[in-house]
Amino acid sequence: MSHLLRKAFGTRGEVHRITPADAGWRYVGFGLHRLRAGDRAGDATGDREVILVMVEGRARIRAAGQDWGVLGERMNVFEKTPPHCLYVPNSQDWQAEAETDCVIAVCHAPGRGGHPARRIGPEGITLTQRGEGTNARFINNIAMEDQDVADSLLVTEVFTPAGHWSSYPSHRHDEDDFPRITYLEETYYHRINPGNGWAVQRVYTDDGSLDEVMAVRDGDVVCVPRGHHPCGAPHGFELYYLNVMAGPRRNWRFVPAPEVEHLF
Repeated sequence: MSHLLRKAFGTRGEVHRITPADAGWRYVGFGLHRLRAGDRAGDATGDREVILVMVEGRARIRAAGQDWGVLGERMNVFEKTPPHCLYVPNSQDWQAEAETDCVIAVCHAPGRGGHPARRIGPEGITLTQRGEGTNARFINNIAMEDQDVADSLLVTEVFTPAGHWSSYPSHRHDEDDFPRITYLEETYYHRINPGNGWAVQRVYTDDGSLDEVMAVRDGDVVCVPRGHHPCGAPHGFELYYLNVMAGPRRNWRFVPAPEVEHLF
């Protein structure tokens, strides 16, 4: 199995914990909690900022010295409704108590204390189409660079219809040469509908020094340290993924793979 493909290490409680040290990079971290009603989760942010994403279900959240009430609305991610999220700065902590079965993603990156704790969405998050034909997919932007809500984190959700491609045409963001391109590490948390299905993600560099093709299953995470990283959803299987990106600057600039430059 590719070292870029991470399987859940459990079915209840914390099931993913990817740190920069574990991934072999410097910025992005990702965790996931699968809770049943009454279960609790929490952590201290330390020198990291965190965006909690209520992928599914409802939970009462306390963070940064405040009670944020019950967050979450969609019971199934493929409802495609905007998510409820919470930004928690570095040097704080957070706690969640599940009111229903729920899935909470923990997106984190270096924090600099530049932004206060705040709710993100569902207001202000609108499902929008990107691409055309079999390259069409639908985006819920949670915290991209046009939203001044974080020091480092860039977070978005993508819904790819069955038979379509996304994160395509192939592109990379693995050099620190702004404004031409920015260095951004990235994780993909994948969900498949129906849940016994699969999709494909390829991670590859122009020189072929990295070239991995992975069959991703429901609940898998793929780490993208460098290179191009397109995804394909076979006929009959709908694909969702939650992207987390971070690097030395909070800008998303990329360059296409040579073989697809004519598609831009």
